[in-house]
Amino acid sequence: MKLINSFLGMAFILPLFLFAQTKANISIQNNSALDRKETVVALKWETIVSHYPQIDTTNFVVINSATKKQVPFQLEHKGLKKIQNLLVQVDVKAKSTLSLLIQKGKPDAFIAKTYARYVPERKDDFAWENDKIAFRAYGKALENTKEDAFGLDVWVKRTDRLILNERYKRNEYHVDHGDGMDYYHVGFSLGAGNMAPYVNDTIRYSANYHQWKVLDNGPLRSTFQLIYDTWNAGGIKVKATKTISLDAGSQLSRIENVYSFEGDKPLPVVVGIIKRPETGIMSLNEQQGIMAYWEPTHGLDGTTAVGCILTTPVNNMLVGNTQMLAKTAVKNNEPIIYYSGAAWDKAGKITNAEQWFHYLDTFNQQIKEPLIITLK
Repeated sequence: MKLINSFLGMAFILPLFLFAQTKANISIQNNSALDRKETVVALKWETIVSHYPQIDTTNFVVINSATKKQVPFQLEHKGLKKIQNLLVQVDVKAKSTLSLLIQKGKPDAFIAKTYARYVPERKDDFAWENDKIAFRAYGKALENTKEDAFGLDVWVKRTDRLILNERYKRNEYHVDHGDGMDYYHVGFSLGAGNMAPYVNDTIRYSANYHQWKVLDNGPLRSTFQLIYDTWNAGGIKVKATKTISLDAGSQLSRIENVYSFEGDKPLPVVVGIIKRPETGIMSLNEQQGIMAYWEPTHGLDGTTAVGCILTTPVNNMLVGNTQMLAKTAVKNNEPIIYYSGAAWDKAGKITNAEQWFHYLDTFNQQIKEPLIITLK
């Protein structure tokens, strides 16, 4: 009789055990007073596997428990063979919790919202974009030419489509064909939020990047590295690797720089935004590390907004004749993280300086109050 009872007990236990292996429940909690819209959230893949060992990377879906609809996702590798994170794009209202379910199923074909690539046909550009905005950095082939520039460039957009390849193919960057254009001027400056050493009160520009590597490429996040050869930064030999990522729905790229240099002292650096001769609207918030610029309107082309958010303490901010600068410092071989990006009034989402400054303030608050993720 005892043997029969044991088998009956196993009959109840076994199905529950199997069920636990075929699903994972995710709770995303927003304790802040801000709604989170189009937010890309990273869930550690190891944690997901620990809750759902039988997961098949080619045959699973993420479901919004309330709407029963699929949620867009991406397997993030960070340049490695093993999966590092599951990325999902969600909306989470203030002071609320979103429940998701991972289970077996055929995922929908999600539209790619981010993209990055090396552009050999345009003198070694490296360009990246999402559904809001686009950028590019300049490569080796542009050095010592009349077109050479040091900073980050902005390509404004007013479409959620990915348009970089179309623009390069047309080769008419300065004409708006209904999706935006390139009218941003970089020149010999840090452009739209590049970083460089600042030694003896002088910006020590590197040459352009000479090596690149794509780590992930959409649909929700594109990440890549740009590697800069050693240069003389005011008597200090410096080399740098920039790891840049852009999430769907964001106006700002996340930039992680690692500087290698001689000596034990921290290296002074600046993040800069080129300033126009005409009158624009500036906002310098040293305490919060936010530097913002609403450019003067550029004729019929409209107005570009540029902004940076530093996550390390800012020594001070200053406005020179040609650039706005935020000063901080980095340690040898230790990453420094900041955010830099832009918006265009003709996209119809951010149409004045007040809205742009509010966007940056909100973005900064969201960095400081991250969503809380729990798996069950």
